[in-house]
Amino acid sequence: MSLNLDSKKEVVSEVIANIAKAQTMVLAEYRGLPVEDITVLRSNARASGVYLRVLKNSLARRAVQGTPFEKLADKMVGPLAYGISDDPVAAAKVLHAYAKKNDKLVIMGGAMPNYVMGAKEVASLAAMPSREQLLATLLGTMQAPVTKFVQTLNEVPGRFVRTLAAVRDQKEQASA
Repeated sequence: MSLNLDSKKEVVSEVIANIAKAQTMVLAEYRGLPVEDITVLRSNARASGVYLRVLKNSLARRAVQGTPFEKLADKMVGPLAYGISDDPVAAAKVLHAYAKKNDKLVIMGGAMPNYVMGAKEVASLAAMPSREQLLATLLGTMQAPVTKFVQTLNEVPGRFVRTLAAVRDQKEQASA
């Protein structure tokens, strides 16, 4: 179904709003993918906080003009689904994981602000841990010395109490 001029402007402004806060944009060709599979992909993307949209390439090119993703316009050829995310790895993870399960979804490339990536680089990006995973690892690493220090401090009185209990038990056995 063809869009009128107002609808096209609305779509472009919606995409521009998502690109303005995006850290990653991934392009995937969906040629031959059934509607049911695209629906599953969209629900996976929504669950991961990824804006996934099938757009006419001319509208997508217009949306990226003047943004850090402008260099990606050369790769906008064919039937493409656009994955846009605030998390630097979320869009790559969702589309790469789905492409591994379904041969008809082919990752064409992607971009981070002012950096265009090929399909292999998108796959490498998808292999990286997410921001939340990295923060959890960092927090665990930072807490480890403090936790060990507290355990060491608690061990001194604990050992003293166990020694007193052993002396008490010896005296009770000797008196019995």
